[in-house]
Amino acid sequence: MARTLDQVIDLVRHAARDLCGADGATFILRDNDECFYVDEDAIEPLWSGMRFPMESCISGWAMLHKSAAVVSDIYLDPRIPHDAYRPTFVKSLAMVPIRSVDPIGAIGNYWAQEHEPTDEEVRLLQALADSTSVAMENVAVFAELAAAEVRATTDELTGLLNRRGFALSAQATIDAAHAAGLDAVVFYLDLNGLKTVNDRGGHEAGDAYIRAAAEVLAGMSREGDLTARMGGDEFCVLAVDVPMSGVAIRKRVVEELGHRGVSASIGFVEVGPHSQLSAVQLVNLADGRMYAEKSALATRSAAGAL
Repeated sequence: MARTLDQVIDLVRHAARDLCGADGATFILRDNDECFYVDEDAIEPLWSGMRFPMESCISGWAMLHKSAAVVSDIYLDPRIPHDAYRPTFVKSLAMVPIRSVDPIGAIGNYWAQEHEPTDEEVRLLQALADSTSVAMENVAVFAELAAAEVRATTDELTGLLNRRGFALSAQATIDAAHAAGLDAVVFYLDLNGLKTVNDRGGHEAGDAYIRAAAEVLAGMSREGDLTARMGGDEFCVLAVDVPMSGVAIRKRVVEELGHRGVSASIGFVEVGPHSQLSAVQLVNLADGRMYAEKSALATRSAAGAL
């Protein structure tokens, strides 16, 4: 059930020692031609955080030979780098590879007194290594699924949430705010003048204009706020428990956008914790108010031109 490599390592290093009643256990990963001793659980420090060439340590031997190494007396085994072991408590050990085909790591058990690891101990250790291999493959799958979900809910141009990502989280955010007795506010923005920017500087200039707006909104957002590019030149922000009024926030957004040479029409809706409006309804209301402002701006511009 582990979802991260750190969880796998933490579970395995303790389990390896407990299964065989060992005095120490290490978790090693292969890093190209080196053995990386990632972590350990032992009565005294061993090699946590250190790296050794594959050919110079017993964990490398186990990985290269795809086989368990059982050593009852480390000072009688030529595969053991004796100088590395002399400062430690280790007298005997068992080392098994993680994954039989193309091993990606190893698990080691160590004893402070001379000990002949039994077939059952080695079998248990290898079973743990096999389970570890499956868990690590699952972690990779989970990570890829998570990355795919991020890609599916992230706007490629700005790095903000896209419409889908916003929709997946908005209602839960509103519900959580209501449950906690908090206010919420939704802002809907439509950039002004994007067509002119595109006509004068091409789509690269238009993209830069959109990214500038996104950077302003992202920079003003707090942890827990939902900030999304809804498509084209439209953005939406959902914030909970804001310390300022919607009017004050809108003014600040306009100022910050202006510093980046960006203009936008903005509509917003504020609701208290007892509101019955859904996230979709709030977005639609904010969108309508934004459109009303944009229409008024267009009317004023036309009147000025006349």
